[in-house]
Amino acid sequence: MNNLRRITKNTYLWVILGTLLVSGCSTTIPDNLVPVSVNKVQQADAWEMQGKLAVRTPQDKFSTNLYWLHSAEHDELKLTTMLGTTVLSLSSRAGEATLEVDGKTYKDSDPQRLLTRVSGWSIPIQSLPLWITGQLTVDDKLVSKDAQGRPARLVNTEQLPPWEVDFKSWQTQSGAEVPRLLNLQRGEVSLKLQLNQWQALAPQSQTLLQQTSPTENSL
Repeated sequence: MNNLRRITKNTYLWVILGTLLVSGCSTTIPDNLVPVSVNKVQQADAWEMQGKLAVRTPQDKFSTNLYWLHSAEHDELKLTTMLGTTVLSLSSRAGEATLEVDGKTYKDSDPQRLLTRVSGWSIPIQSLPLWITGQLTVDDKLVSKDAQGRPARLVNTEQLPPWEVDFKSWQTQSGAEVPRLLNLQRGEVSLKLQLNQWQALAPQSQTLLQQTSPTENSL
C-alpha cells in the first residue's frame, strides 16, 4: 500500500473525505447505452453504479466517491473527491488496461496487475462486478445466506489470504435486488462499499427493436 499512501497524500482534498456521506460524481452514460429496468441483475447487458468506498489498512484510512461503468467488453472505474476531482481512473477493454493517477498514465494487459503495480492496491477488480450485483465467482465459497436466500457471506479462495465478503444490506435498483452495503476483508485490508445508485443499461439499438416489434408484428 506504499504507493497508494503516496497518491492519497499528494492529493490534499482527500483529507475532507472522512465519512461516508451521500454524494454523486458527474458522469455520462455512453450514447450507445440507455437505462432500462430488469427483474434480475443477470438480465442487464451493462450497468453503472455510484457510491462510496472506504479503505482501511495498517498504513491508510480514507474514503472516496466511486463510479463504475461495467459491460462485457469494457470497464471504467473512477475514484473522485466530494468536489468531483478525479484522483484515479482505471479503464480496460479487449486486453488493454489504462490507469491514470497522480497526473500520469500507465498501461498493462491486465487491470488487476496494473492497479497493484502502480498503486500497491490489490482490491479484487475482476471479482467486484459480480459481488456488487450480489453474485458469486467460480472461486467463491458461499458460507451463508440471509432469510430471503440471498448471499450473506462468502469466501474467495483464489488467493491467500482469501477475501471474505459480507453482504450487510440489500436494496431494489432498476427493478432488481442488489446489495447496498458490502464489507470486504483480506488480512489487514478492509474495504467498505456502499452502493447509492445502480442502473441497468442496454444497447440503444436493442431497446428500439423491442419498442418497434409490436407495431411490426401487427402489420
